[in-house]
Amino acid sequence: MVTGRGRLALAAGAGARWASRSTGRGAGAMIGGLVAIKLDRSILSQLGRGRRTVVVTGTNGKSTTTRMTAAALATVGEVASNAEGANMDAGLVAALAAAPGASLAALEVDEMHVPHVLDAVDAAVVVLLNLSRDQLDRVGEINHIERTLRSGLARHPAAVVVANCDDVLMTSAAYDNPRVVWVAAGAGWAGDSVSCPRSGEIIVRERGSWYSTGTGPDGRPILQRPDPDWWFDETHVYGPGGLCLPMALALPGAVNRGNAAQAVAAAVTLGADPAAAVAAVSQVDEVAGRYRTVLVGSHTVRVLLAKNPAGWQEALAMVDRDAAGVVIAVNGQVPDGEDLSWLWDVRFEHFDTMQVVAAGERGTDLAVRLGYAGVEHTLVHDTRGAIASCPPGHVEVIANYTAFLQLNRVLERAR
Repeated sequence: MVTGRGRLALAAGAGARWASRSTGRGAGAMIGGLVAIKLDRSILSQLGRGRRTVVVTGTNGKSTTTRMTAAALATVGEVASNAEGANMDAGLVAALAAAPGASLAALEVDEMHVPHVLDAVDAAVVVLLNLSRDQLDRVGEINHIERTLRSGLARHPAAVVVANCDDVLMTSAAYDNPRVVWVAAGAGWAGDSVSCPRSGEIIVRERGSWYSTGTGPDGRPILQRPDPDWWFDETHVYGPGGLCLPMALALPGAVNRGNAAQAVAAAVTLGADPAAAVAAVSQVDEVAGRYRTVLVGSHTVRVLLAKNPAGWQEALAMVDRDAAGVVIAVNGQVPDGEDLSWLWDVRFEHFDTMQVVAAGERGTDLAVRLGYAGVEHTLVHDTRGAIASCPPGHVEVIANYTAFLQLNRVLERAR
């Protein structure tokens, strides 16, 4: 139930949203949410009350997993969701206000905002994807984020935590929770979890498992990979009680199979039929412009988003090796993180047989990195121009956050 003050706050937010749209300043979701919060600090809690909510968080895959979770939950009932990825308080308020009758919610939430969002909406399920370096100049050191998540979850022992048991840091965040559903969702990037977040001892990885060399009073590892309740392979997803269902996704890559497994696990926890949930996530083919293929002049172009070393590793693995060209676009604005030293942690070396074009505002920085990787390339700062410079045919574009947004705006105007 929204209070009288809350209704006034939402009305003012709707007015701000309309003004933003009518003047061409943007979609207005953020300004609408900000105005509503300014007028009633409890509005997020009011909007979340009475809903069964899934909160999805992690460094990479939040938007995709949230989109999949919303699709799976839609087999149960109406779902409120921040489909465009506005994952801080204002975006959550806008998403919930847009679907006042929805009894379910799937919310992507920034890692550092999770504790107070859980306090506000009392989530039924929390999905923990992965943790790795990302915008250190904004969010800080990842062990601090793990401790923040751990303390936030400790205040909500009734929530079911759907956690990636292949990720050391997320396993640590969920380890003490009394209600955990473990999913073997994969962890291709291990560069940020070489030591135990609880003891500081070395993490040993062997035969698809891992454990900390630090031990507790009982002599057992203080932290180790739990046995998964859900897992997947190239063709199926597996769950409790011998569940085995074919899973053929529209989205590419093993990382998205892991995202889908966690989305299905979360939806089943809230009562979705497993087969219906798998069918729903399999139909997701685009997430806020990611993965879509568009015609640009004489090229078909597929656009991938990558924001940090772990994300770049996954995106590079999805590239079609038979493409006519690969455009890599990098900016260094505040939302991207202005420190681009992470470029040196990304393995670009395997592009030595493809035509590569460096693009974006920081294309020169990227070109230097490609040079040291021994990758022949050209430099065209304008991403649309970089695409045009490739031979006719299919072009793969990998862009970081603001470069991705800029390109999508260009592509929308060209349609």
